[in-house]
Amino acid sequence: MLSDPILEICHRSELPTPTYLIDLGRLDKNLQVLANVQARTGAKVILALKGFAAFATFSHIARVLCGTTASSVNEAKLGLEEFGGEVHVYCVAYRDDEFRWLSTVARHITLNSLSQWERLRSIARESASTASYGLRINPEYSEVKTELYNPCRPGTRFGVLAEHLRGADLNGIEGLHFHTMCEQNSDTLARTLEQVEAKFGDLLHPMRWVNFGGGHHITRPDYDVDLLCECVTRIAEKYQVQVYLEPGEAVALNTGFLVASVLDRFTSSGHEIAILDTSATAHMPDVLEMPYRPEILGGARPGEKPHTVTLGGLTCLAGDVIGDYSFDAPLKVGDRLVFTDMAHYTMVKNTTFNGVDLPSIALYDPASDAIHVVRRFGYEDYRGRLS
Repeated sequence: MLSDPILEICHRSELPTPTYLIDLGRLDKNLQVLANVQARTGAKVILALKGFAAFATFSHIARVLCGTTASSVNEAKLGLEEFGGEVHVYCVAYRDDEFRWLSTVARHITLNSLSQWERLRSIARESASTASYGLRINPEYSEVKTELYNPCRPGTRFGVLAEHLRGADLNGIEGLHFHTMCEQNSDTLARTLEQVEAKFGDLLHPMRWVNFGGGHHITRPDYDVDLLCECVTRIAEKYQVQVYLEPGEAVALNTGFLVASVLDRFTSSGHEIAILDTSATAHMPDVLEMPYRPEILGGARPGEKPHTVTLGGLTCLAGDVIGDYSFDAPLKVGDRLVFTDMAHYTMVKNTTFNGVDLPSIALYDPASDAIHVVRRFGYEDYRGRLS
């Protein structure tokens, strides 16, 4: 359970609801872990913007990480404009105009298929191109249990199989990239590397770099950092390559909170219902997609505390339900609830479905004990997405 001080901070009057609140102190602790990995191994850790892109925090992150990795032109532009440093890009497919522009600003560009490389190779050879090019490989091994998030499932869209690289013209390819993990520990990486080396080891020797992708829960308390460092060092020394890690979630893990208020309270068919000014589908979509159950400070599982209630979202989607929770006292209109670990895959995935406002974004600085609301959203943000 997180400490009470953050709960008190989330109840301050200067913090509107709903709001994503990012604790810069917790963020800095995560960055210390990542800095240690870099120092011990020589690996470069870059921020995956697909997981966390709150650019008000980039000045903190850029003190430690050397750059960002993007999955689109827009993410690449955000990395260039707000983060600086190295910009890496992987897209499932590129338009010619996108690829030509990216080739002039990116440090690395990873292509998803041989056919894409064959079609775009001529652009990569243009004099304006300054990028190093790589291929995403599919080691056909993954321990991800949820199929929605399994990048190596049969028929996957991601990566080139080893059998398709035998005899292929890889002139101009300088790196290999694999991304097979999701919220996993380094023992999964170790087993994955066994498969990568078995299938692609002969191709690693001529490469300049290898990207281990994301999904590494490096900043989780039980994560085996020593084993990660052993894996990175072994590959770097054996194949004489620069190793990259591109976590998004691990950078922001346990740094953020979603602060919401109770708007209504009633009973339906014997169930106690509370409607909040936030939404599972609009503001924390992984609650429904993953699916998973977010923790609430002061809340517990149904029946563990005296008062159990179903927490519902603000939209008209029948399934916009966050879950059943129990509390020490009945919830009242105006009460605040604080959902934990709400920095990653929230702001980057949220929507204005039903015209519901997006949560504000705020930073908490423990050094000054100050809350800074850096962004509020309203009608123009909803309207600006439509025409």
